[in-house]
Amino acid sequence: MELPTTCYEHYWQKGWCVVENVFDAEEIDHITALAMEISQREMDANSNYIADQSEDGAEVLPRKIGGPFDKHEDFRAFALDQRLRQLVDTLLGDKALLATDQVFMKPPRFGSEKPYHQDNAYFLCTPGDGVTTAWIALDDVDAENGCMRYIDGSHQGPILPHEPVPGAEHNKVPPSDLIDIAKESLAPVRKGGVVFHHSQCLHTSHRNESDRWRRAYATHWVTPAVKAESAVLTNAYFQRPNYGRPDYARP
Repeated sequence: MELPTTCYEHYWQKGWCVVENVFDAEEIDHITALAMEISQREMDANSNYIADQSEDGAEVLPRKIGGPFDKHEDFRAFALDQRLRQLVDTLLGDKALLATDQVFMKPPRFGSEKPYHQDNAYFLCTPGDGVTTAWIALDDVDAENGCMRYIDGSHQGPILPHEPVPGAEHNKVPPSDLIDIAKESLAPVRKGGVVFHHSQCLHTSHRNESDRWRRAYATHWVTPAVKAESAVLTNAYFQRPNYGRPDYARP
């Protein structure tokens, strides 16, 4: 699948871009159903990392799946789909390698926000230009149900200092006065589309205020030249001897 020139230019100017219609509805429905099945099995009502609760505590629904690649062969085939890989290769200008992945979920009406942050504050990779996230929409996503929001051009700056949020230490955030909200842009996307963002582009997503789910499969990619101060590359999927094989059915 070819990346439109306008998307390539938008990515490198703004730090993000949207490519619609990468996957078809049937493919997305299958992956979504599998994600819901696995997340329901893993869900822990006492963990605000993998579950969200309504204000009255009556509803507990999935928030996240960590490392879905390791949890089903269909996730592996989806993450390594050639259409997606070709788009990432074009964006990064080199052979892209899958490092890690996650499924993010926002339940209807109370799916929690994700505060502003930079992925590379977690990954600690260099060069940052060689690291990108491909955020695959499993639902139609808009402002009401919690689309991605970006600070345009923030990928051109440094990795900001990030500190854990008290009570939700899995979230690390930079000082608010270093975030130029005047440059914020929203990235609505339809089911089956992909939002790509640079590892140093500041991004957030608001609480889900709608009656609809907002789910996404996020894959994180690097080029061969990338090095890391964290363990993100030590444990990366591409380091495995059977990575990328068509018959890869076991981690």
